[in-house]
Amino acid sequence: MPEGHSVHRIARQFECNFLNKPVAVTSPQGRFSVDAELINGRTLVSSAAVGKQLFLGFENELWLRVHLGIYGAWDFAGEVRIHPDIEIHGAGEFAAVDESAEDSVTSIGAPRKTRLRMAEQDRVRSEAEKAQAVSWPPEPVGQVRARLLTDSVCADLRGPTVCEVIDGEAVKRVLDRLGPDPANDNSQAAKARFVERAHKKATPIGLVLMDQAVVAGIGNVYRAELLFRAGLNPHTPAKQLPPEILQELWDDWAKLLDIGIRVGQMITIDGLTGSAYEQALINRDDRHWVYKKEQSPCARCGTNIVLEEFGARKLYWCPGCQK
Repeated sequence: MPEGHSVHRIARQFECNFLNKPVAVTSPQGRFSVDAELINGRTLVSSAAVGKQLFLGFENELWLRVHLGIYGAWDFAGEVRIHPDIEIHGAGEFAAVDESAEDSVTSIGAPRKTRLRMAEQDRVRSEAEKAQAVSWPPEPVGQVRARLLTDSVCADLRGPTVCEVIDGEAVKRVLDRLGPDPANDNSQAAKARFVERAHKKATPIGLVLMDQAVVAGIGNVYRAELLFRAGLNPHTPAKQLPPEILQELWDDWAKLLDIGIRVGQMITIDGLTGSAYEQALINRDDRHWVYKKEQSPCARCGTNIVLEEFGARKLYWCPGCQK
Protein backbone atom coordinates (compact mmCIF):
# COMPACT_ATOMS: atom_id res chain seq x y z
CA MET A 1 0.00 0.00 0.00
CA PRO A 2 1.36 3.46 -0.85
CA GLU A 3 2.36 5.27 2.34
CA GLY A 4 2.28 8.94 3.24
CA HIS A 5 5.39 10.00 1.36
CA SER A 6 3.95 8.81 -1.97
CA VAL A 7 0.74 10.77 -1.54
CA HIS A 8 2.66 13.93 -0.65
CA ARG A 9 4.74 13.47 -3.80
CA ILE A 10 1.53 13.14 -5.83
CA ALA A 11 0.14 16.32 -4.26
CA ARG A 12 3.31 18.18 -5.17
CA GLN A 13 3.13 16.98 -8.77
CA PHE A 14 -0.44 18.24 -9.05
CA GLU A 15 0.62 21.54 -7.49
CA CYS A 16 3.45 21.88 -9.98
CA ASN A 17 1.54 20.84 -13.12
CA PHE A 18 -2.18 21.53 -12.59
CA LEU A 19 -2.54 24.36 -10.10
CA ASN A 20 -4.43 27.45 -11.36
CA LYS A 21 -5.31 25.76 -14.64
CA PRO A 22 -8.67 24.61 -15.96
CA VAL A 23 -8.79 20.82 -15.85
CA ALA A 24 -10.80 18.44 -17.99
CA VAL A 25 -11.97 15.63 -15.72
CA THR A 26 -13.34 12.40 -17.18
CA SER A 27 -13.73 8.73 -16.27
CA PRO A 28 -12.57 6.53 -19.15
CA GLN A 29 -13.63 3.48 -17.12
CA GLY A 30 -17.05 5.01 -16.44
CA ARG A 31 -17.30 4.38 -12.70
CA PHE A 32 -16.50 8.01 -11.81
CA SER A 33 -18.43 9.73 -14.61
CA VAL A 34 -21.18 11.38 -12.49
CA ASP A 35 -18.73 12.91 -10.01
CA ALA A 36 -16.31 13.87 -12.79
CA GLU A 37 -18.94 16.12 -14.36
CA LEU A 38 -19.12 18.16 -11.13
CA ILE A 39 -15.54 19.40 -11.55
CA ASN A 40 -14.98 19.01 -15.28
CA GLY A 41 -13.54 22.19 -16.79
CA ARG A 42 -13.01 23.84 -13.42
CA THR A 43 -9.74 25.42 -12.31
CA LEU A 44 -7.67 23.55 -9.74
CA VAL A 45 -6.95 25.89 -6.82
CA SER A 46 -5.54 23.57 -4.16
CA SER A 47 -3.55 20.34 -3.89
CA ALA A 48 -2.84 18.75 -0.51
CA ALA A 49 -2.09 15.42 1.10
CA VAL A 50 -2.96 14.44 4.64
CA GLY A 51 -1.57 11.05 5.52
CA LYS A 52 -2.65 8.66 2.78
CA GLN A 53 -5.42 10.92 1.47
CA LEU A 54 -5.19 13.33 -1.45
CA PHE A 55 -7.43 16.41 -1.68
CA LEU A 56 -7.65 18.40 -4.92
CA GLY A 57 -9.69 21.59 -4.53
CA PHE A 58 -11.52 23.27 -7.42
CA GLU A 59 -12.80 26.81 -7.96
CA ASN A 60 -16.44 25.78 -7.35
CA GLU A 61 -15.49 24.75 -3.78
CA LEU A 62 -15.72 21.05 -4.52
CA TRP A 63 -12.92 18.62 -3.79
CA LEU A 64 -11.67 15.44 -5.38
CA ARG A 65 -10.73 13.04 -2.57
CA VAL A 66 -8.59 10.03 -3.42
CA HIS A 67 -7.34 7.22 -1.22
CA LEU A 68 -5.11 4.88 -3.22
CA GLY A 69 -5.61 1.89 -0.94
CA ILE A 70 -3.50 -1.15 -1.79
CA TYR A 71 -3.56 -1.04 -5.59
CA GLY A 72 -4.06 2.60 -6.54
CA ALA A 73 -1.60 4.71 -8.52
CA TRP A 74 -1.37 7.94 -10.51
CA ASP A 75 0.41 8.02 -13.87
CA PHE A 76 1.46 11.41 -15.28
CA ALA A 77 2.17 11.99 -18.98
CA GLY A 78 2.97 14.92 -21.25
CA GLU A 79 5.16 17.90 -20.42
CA VAL A 80 5.52 16.89 -16.78
CA ARG A 81 7.44 19.35 -14.64
CA ILE A 82 9.14 18.22 -11.44
CA HIS A 83 8.28 19.92 -8.16
CA PRO A 84 11.38 21.51 -6.57
CA ASP A 85 10.89 19.42 -3.41
CA ILE A 86 11.41 16.20 -5.40
CA GLU A 87 14.83 14.80 -6.21
CA ILE A 88 15.63 12.89 -9.40
CA HIS A 89 18.00 9.93 -9.34
CA GLY A 90 19.49 7.77 -12.06
CA ALA A 91 19.88 8.44 -15.76
CA GLY A 92 17.33 10.48 -17.63
CA GLU A 93 14.91 13.13 -16.46
CA PHE A 94 12.19 10.66 -15.44
CA ALA A 95 14.38 7.75 -14.37
CA ALA A 96 12.94 5.09 -12.09
CA VAL A 97 15.98 3.49 -10.48
CA ASP A 98 14.19 1.07 -8.17
CA GLU A 99 12.76 -2.29 -9.24
CA SER A 100 9.33 -1.26 -7.95
CA ALA A 101 9.38 2.10 -9.79
CA GLU A 102 8.90 3.75 -6.40
CA ASP A 103 11.23 6.60 -7.37
CA SER A 104 9.41 7.50 -10.58
CA VAL A 105 7.99 11.01 -10.72
CA THR A 106 5.58 10.13 -13.53
CA SER A 107 4.15 6.99 -11.93
CA ILE A 108 3.46 7.14 -8.19
CA GLY A 109 1.57 4.71 -6.02
CA ALA A 110 1.38 0.95 -5.66
CA PRO A 111 4.46 -0.64 -7.30
CA ARG A 112 3.67 -2.56 -10.46
CA LYS A 113 6.02 -4.10 -13.01
CA THR A 114 4.03 -2.68 -15.89
CA ARG A 115 4.62 0.85 -14.59
CA LEU A 116 8.32 0.11 -14.28
CA ARG A 117 8.45 -0.96 -17.92
CA MET A 118 6.68 2.24 -18.94
CA ALA A 119 9.17 4.29 -16.91
CA GLU A 120 12.09 2.45 -18.51
CA GLN A 121 10.70 3.20 -21.96
CA ASP A 122 10.38 6.87 -21.06
CA ARG A 123 13.98 6.89 -19.93
CA VAL A 124 15.48 5.60 -23.16
CA ARG A 125 13.28 7.37 -25.68
CA SER A 126 14.10 10.93 -26.64
CA GLU A 127 11.52 13.69 -26.44
CA ALA A 128 11.38 13.78 -30.24
CA GLU A 129 10.65 10.08 -30.45
CA LYS A 130 7.90 10.40 -27.86
CA ALA A 131 6.34 13.30 -29.73
CA GLN A 132 6.19 11.18 -32.88
CA ALA A 133 5.00 8.01 -31.17
CA VAL A 134 2.36 9.35 -28.79
CA SER A 135 -0.73 11.31 -29.76
CA TRP A 136 -2.17 13.91 -27.42
CA PRO A 137 -3.95 13.21 -25.25
CA PRO A 138 -2.70 9.63 -24.93
CA GLU A 139 -5.18 6.80 -25.19
CA PRO A 140 -6.20 5.48 -21.76
CA VAL A 141 -4.43 2.25 -20.84
CA GLY A 142 -6.26 -0.23 -18.63
CA GLN A 143 -9.01 0.64 -16.16
CA VAL A 144 -8.56 4.39 -15.71
CA ARG A 145 -10.98 5.51 -12.99
CA ALA A 146 -10.29 9.23 -13.40
CA ARG A 147 -8.36 11.30 -15.93
CA LEU A 148 -7.31 14.89 -15.23
CA LEU A 149 -6.12 16.74 -18.31
CA THR A 150 -4.70 20.18 -19.12
CA ASP A 151 -3.41 21.31 -22.48
CA SER A 152 -0.02 19.75 -21.74
CA VAL A 153 -0.23 17.27 -18.83
CA CYS A 154 -2.37 14.18 -18.23
CA ALA A 155 -2.88 12.35 -14.92
CA ASP A 156 -4.55 8.93 -14.91
CA LEU A 157 -5.80 7.27 -11.73
CA ARG A 158 -6.14 3.49 -11.53
CA GLY A 159 -7.25 1.16 -8.77
CA PRO A 160 -8.07 3.52 -5.89
CA THR A 161 -10.05 2.53 -2.82
CA VAL A 162 -11.75 5.95 -2.75
CA CYS A 163 -12.34 8.39 -5.60
CA GLU A 164 -15.13 10.88 -4.97
CA VAL A 165 -16.10 14.53 -5.28
CA ILE A 166 -17.17 16.09 -1.97
CA ASP A 167 -17.85 19.54 -0.54
CA GLY A 168 -15.91 21.43 2.11
CA GLU A 169 -17.98 20.11 5.01
CA ALA A 170 -17.28 16.53 3.96
CA VAL A 171 -13.57 17.33 3.69
CA LYS A 172 -13.66 18.66 7.24
CA ARG A 173 -15.31 15.49 8.49
CA VAL A 174 -12.57 13.38 6.90
CA LEU A 175 -9.82 15.58 8.31
CA ASP A 176 -11.36 15.48 11.78
CA ARG A 177 -10.98 11.70 11.73
CA LEU A 178 -7.28 11.86 10.90
CA GLY A 179 -4.34 12.24 13.23
CA PRO A 180 -1.60 14.84 12.68
CA ASP A 181 0.75 14.66 9.68
CA PRO A 182 4.24 16.10 10.29
CA ALA A 183 4.68 16.94 6.60
CA ASN A 184 1.88 19.50 7.06
CA ASP A 185 2.37 20.47 10.69
CA ASN A 186 5.48 19.56 12.64
CA SER A 187 4.74 21.97 15.47
CA GLN A 188 4.94 21.19 19.16
CA ALA A 189 1.14 21.24 19.23
CA ALA A 190 0.92 18.55 16.53
CA LYS A 191 3.48 16.42 18.35
CA ALA A 192 1.58 16.83 21.62
CA ARG A 193 -1.64 15.79 19.89
CA PHE A 194 0.01 12.59 18.67
CA VAL A 195 1.49 11.84 22.09
CA GLU A 196 -1.83 12.45 23.83
CA ARG A 197 -3.76 10.20 21.46
CA ALA A 198 -1.17 7.42 21.49
CA HIS A 199 -0.70 7.48 25.27
CA LYS A 200 -4.41 6.77 25.81
CA LYS A 201 -4.21 3.51 23.89
CA ALA A 202 -3.94 0.19 25.68
CA THR A 203 -3.35 -1.51 22.33
CA PRO A 204 0.19 -2.40 21.21
CA ILE A 205 2.31 0.39 19.80
CA GLY A 206 2.68 -1.68 16.61
CA LEU A 207 -1.05 -1.24 16.02
CA VAL A 208 -1.26 2.34 17.26
CA LEU A 209 1.25 3.58 14.67
CA MET A 210 -0.99 2.19 11.93
CA ASP A 211 -4.07 3.91 13.35
CA GLN A 212 -4.68 6.87 11.03
CA ALA A 213 -6.74 8.57 13.73
CA VAL A 214 -3.62 8.73 15.91
CA VAL A 215 -1.01 9.67 13.31
CA ALA A 216 -1.57 10.02 9.57
CA GLY A 217 0.49 8.38 6.85
CA ILE A 218 2.33 5.48 8.48
CA GLY A 219 1.95 2.13 6.73
CA ASN A 220 3.50 -1.29 7.08
CA VAL A 221 7.01 -0.35 5.98
CA TYR A 222 7.40 2.77 8.08
CA ARG A 223 5.77 1.04 11.07
CA ALA A 224 8.32 -1.78 11.07
CA GLU A 225 11.29 0.49 10.51
CA LEU A 226 10.29 3.15 13.06
CA LEU A 227 9.87 0.54 15.78
CA PHE A 228 13.22 -1.04 14.97
CA ARG A 229 15.00 2.31 14.98
CA ALA A 230 13.45 3.05 18.38
CA GLY A 231 14.29 -0.41 19.76
CA LEU A 232 10.65 -0.94 20.73
CA ASN A 233 8.87 -4.26 20.99
CA PRO A 234 5.80 -3.83 18.76
CA HIS A 235 3.63 -5.66 21.32
CA THR A 236 4.22 -3.09 24.08
CA PRO A 237 0.97 -1.27 24.99
CA ALA A 238 1.28 2.34 23.86
CA LYS A 239 0.06 3.65 27.23
CA GLN A 240 3.06 2.01 28.93
CA LEU A 241 5.56 4.03 26.88
CA PRO A 242 6.90 7.23 28.49
CA PRO A 243 5.78 10.40 26.71
CA GLU A 244 9.37 11.20 25.76
CA ILE A 245 9.61 7.91 23.83
CA LEU A 246 6.44 8.80 21.92
CA GLN A 247 7.89 12.24 21.23
CA GLU A 248 11.00 10.61 19.79
CA LEU A 249 8.84 8.40 17.59
CA TRP A 250 7.10 11.48 16.21
CA ASP A 251 10.42 13.21 15.53
CA ASP A 252 11.78 10.14 13.74
CA TRP A 253 8.59 9.83 11.67
CA ALA A 254 8.92 13.48 10.64
CA LYS A 255 12.53 12.85 9.61
CA LEU A 256 11.83 9.70 7.60
CA LEU A 257 8.74 11.17 5.97
CA ASP A 258 10.72 14.18 4.76
CA ILE A 259 13.34 11.87 3.24
CA GLY A 260 10.65 9.79 1.56
CA ILE A 261 8.97 12.83 0.03
CA ARG A 262 12.21 14.24 -1.34
CA VAL A 263 13.85 11.01 -2.49
CA GLY A 264 10.86 8.86 -3.39
CA GLN A 265 12.21 5.91 -1.41
CA MET A 266 11.51 4.89 2.17
CA ILE A 267 15.16 5.04 3.19
CA THR A 268 15.34 4.17 6.88
CA ILE A 269 19.06 3.48 7.35
CA ASP A 270 20.95 6.63 8.32
CA GLY A 271 24.34 7.73 7.11
CA LEU A 272 24.35 6.11 3.68
CA THR A 273 26.75 7.78 1.26
CA GLY A 274 28.38 7.10 -2.09
CA SER A 275 27.83 3.64 -3.53
CA ALA A 276 25.91 2.49 -0.43
CA TYR A 277 23.38 5.28 -0.98
CA GLU A 278 23.09 4.51 -4.69
CA GLN A 279 22.54 0.84 -3.87
CA ALA A 280 19.82 1.80 -1.38
CA LEU A 281 18.00 3.67 -4.14
CA ILE A 282 18.08 0.57 -6.33
CA ASN A 283 17.50 -2.24 -3.86
CA ARG A 284 14.90 -2.32 -1.06
CA ASP A 285 16.97 -4.59 1.19
CA ASP A 286 19.78 -2.04 1.24
CA ARG A 287 17.60 0.77 2.60
CA HIS A 288 15.62 -1.10 5.29
CA TRP A 289 16.57 -2.73 8.57
CA VAL A 290 13.82 -5.34 8.98
CA TYR A 291 11.05 -4.95 6.40
CA LYS A 292 10.77 -8.04 4.15
CA LYS A 293 13.87 -9.54 5.81
CA GLU A 294 12.24 -12.40 7.70
CA GLN A 295 14.59 -15.22 8.72
CA SER A 296 17.62 -13.08 7.84
CA PRO A 297 20.08 -12.17 10.60
CA CYS A 298 19.64 -8.66 11.97
CA ALA A 299 22.41 -6.35 10.76
CA ARG A 300 22.86 -5.06 14.31
CA CYS A 301 22.61 -8.08 16.61
CA GLY A 302 22.50 -11.18 14.38
CA THR A 303 19.13 -12.42 15.67
CA ASN A 304 16.86 -13.72 12.94
CA ILE A 305 14.20 -11.20 11.97
CA VAL A 306 10.67 -12.41 12.69
CA LEU A 307 7.60 -12.20 10.49
CA GLU A 308 4.19 -12.51 12.12
CA GLU A 309 0.58 -11.64 11.40
CA PHE A 310 -0.29 -8.62 13.50
CA GLY A 311 -3.58 -6.78 13.17
CA ALA A 312 -4.27 -8.48 9.82
CA ARG A 313 -0.99 -7.13 8.43
CA LYS A 314 2.53 -8.50 8.22
CA LEU A 315 4.87 -7.33 10.96
CA TYR A 316 8.66 -7.56 10.68
CA TRP A 317 10.80 -7.08 13.77
CA CYS A 318 13.96 -8.16 15.58
CA PRO A 319 13.44 -9.84 18.98
CA GLY A 320 17.10 -9.17 19.82
CA CYS A 321 17.02 -5.42 19.31
CA GLN A 322 13.37 -4.74 20.11
CA LYS A 323 12.91 -6.00 23.67
